[in-house]
Amino acid sequence: MTDRLSPRAILEKLVSFPTVSSDTNLPLIDWVEGYLKSHGIAAHRHPHESDPAKAAVFAHVGPEVEGAVVLSGHTDVVPVEGQPWSTDPFEVVEKDGKLFGRGTCDMKGFDALAIWAVVEAHYAEVTRPLQLALSYDEEIGCTGAAPLIESMQAQFPKADVVIVGEPTMMGAVTGHKGGIGFHVHVKGFEVHSSLMHTGVNAIMYGAKLIAWANEMNAQNSAQEPEASVADFVPPWSTLHVGTIQGGTAHNITALDCQFDLTFRLLPGESADVWVARTKAKVAEIEAEMQAVVPGTYIQMDEVFSLPGVVPEVDGAAEALVRRLTGDNASHVVSYGTEGGHFQSAGYSTVICGPGDIAQAHQPDEFLSVAQFEAGQRFMQKLLEACR
Repeated sequence: MTDRLSPRAILEKLVSFPTVSSDTNLPLIDWVEGYLKSHGIAAHRHPHESDPAKAAVFAHVGPEVEGAVVLSGHTDVVPVEGQPWSTDPFEVVEKDGKLFGRGTCDMKGFDALAIWAVVEAHYAEVTRPLQLALSYDEEIGCTGAAPLIESMQAQFPKADVVIVGEPTMMGAVTGHKGGIGFHVHVKGFEVHSSLMHTGVNAIMYGAKLIAWANEMNAQNSAQEPEASVADFVPPWSTLHVGTIQGGTAHNITALDCQFDLTFRLLPGESADVWVARTKAKVAEIEAEMQAVVPGTYIQMDEVFSLPGVVPEVDGAAEALVRRLTGDNASHVVSYGTEGGHFQSAGYSTVICGPGDIAQAHQPDEFLSVAQFEAGQRFMQKLLEACR
């Protein structure tokens, strides 16, 4: 029988796998499957539909009955290229009470605790089952969550409660914004820039759509927020462009411009309404382009759609986490999680995990030892509650 690893040892193993979203996560999945199997726990793999280099893994321990608690995490991390790390990002390094490494905070710290808790639950012969759900591609829009949930529901008895372990400083977060993202491709027409009036500069027309996004942000921020969303930071929906590419040379009107346009929407705001507004603006700009050169266009391809998490009335997940943590404060966040997909699939959902979201995606990302230990205490209490 394999030794029962400590949460710290599991964390060190998980961080050692460079599971950047653009790369494979299979070595990590292989290790988790093997580790669980060595303790007599059957792990199930759900492969990515179109990318054979990625997969999710899930498991169930305890009686084969409904009412389980799901511990939900993701295996992918953001890139480290271009960031000034002072340690090896794929090695856990402890300094000054902090555990440095890519993903220690977001969110392999929780993943390690969840794996540890599932193994401990197996040996404790819990009466309330635990389920482990580790996804892929969370960092690029939570696109791996829905197929993972569908696969779990086909394999296991339905769980009642989902704890999504994104970093919340172990507070009970009961609401977050939803999101939708598009890849925008503006197709222009190249001419010498001295004759730019006869061409269509894809960058400059793309800039009109970006300027409109800024206008929408200004309008949204100027509105008085309703009391139900006043705790969000910021308490309005936002539009964002984080990357842009295009053009050939300074003296050629740009043939192409490509950028990602993403929305973070308050609970209750319709993604369909925002999509319709955006498409109307695109049609307006596209008409201007085609008046100069027919055949030019703007193409929008949806990359992800993420439901928000809405606070539940008498939610079972919230009640459980508040009982285990003693946290009775109200918390909502503006970042998205896979919790929206779980809640939409009928699970009572709460977000609670160790670490500060301010450390996520940063160079020298870290999880404090104190938070990691708080996470382990939480898991120990959860195990007691499931006995």
